[in-house]
Amino acid sequence: MEITKEDKQQFKQACDKIIAKERERFGIGTLSEKTVHAVLKNYLVPKAEYHEQKCEGYVADILYEGEIMEIQTAGFDKLRRKLDAFLPNYEVTIVYPIPATKWLYWIDEETGELSPKRKSNRKGSCYQVFPELYKIKMYLKNPHLHLRLLLMDMEEYRLLNGWNESKKKGASRFDRIPIALQDDILINSPAEYSLFLPEELPEEFTSADYKKVTKLTLGKAQTALNILTYLEIVERIGKSGHSILYTKKRLPQKRKRVYTITKALQK
Repeated sequence: MEITKEDKQQFKQACDKIIAKERERFGIGTLSEKTVHAVLKNYLVPKAEYHEQKCEGYVADILYEGEIMEIQTAGFDKLRRKLDAFLPNYEVTIVYPIPATKWLYWIDEETGELSPKRKSNRKGSCYQVFPELYKIKMYLKNPHLHLRLLLMDMEEYRLLNGWNESKKKGASRFDRIPIALQDDILINSPAEYSLFLPEELPEEFTSADYKKVTKLTLGKAQTALNILTYLEIVERIGKSGHSILYTKKRLPQKRKRVYTITKALQK
């Protein structure tokens, strides 16, 4: 489902607000957050009084009337203690930003020189979330847990401090700057994970079939099917040669329009 012009404009306003600020070397604010994190907080809930709220012995990225949003760019396993504390009493949405299209810049640490930007060949998709979801698999059936995927165009800045001759292998990522929002997907319940079953997928399929349709690696496709089996979106029905054979348990559902606490705040 395409996002609206209003969504895109609101996202651009959040980008402009953060990027226009003079930022310190180690990020923004007391928790040293990077630009993606700061932009998303301002996109999701523009009112700063709902940001960085103490709750159940932790600090929630956003807390508004019993709903918590946690923005996590990687390392979902780090959320486990927070989820243990938050989920009994709050609705929790994990917000995961995904680069849809990315432009790369390289920074020379010695001179500060910035390279011309180069468009990355890699295209982002919602399927990239599965390796992270595996780290919190045991929480995914909790009715209070929701997932929100934001696909956005980004500019990524990397330091030329790698270990090979070009200094690019193993180089550090300095920052990522969001520039446009492409999609906004909300998954409210385990049943809605059926959106991860592409229409072109056969009724019976293997992990190799899923890999081909989703453009994942075979390992990530197997991880995805492990999670979808756990959530009862697909089931194992036997084997095709040496491969496990799966079938769909639920038909893909239409993606619902995202209703966010941002919109509630604007009423």
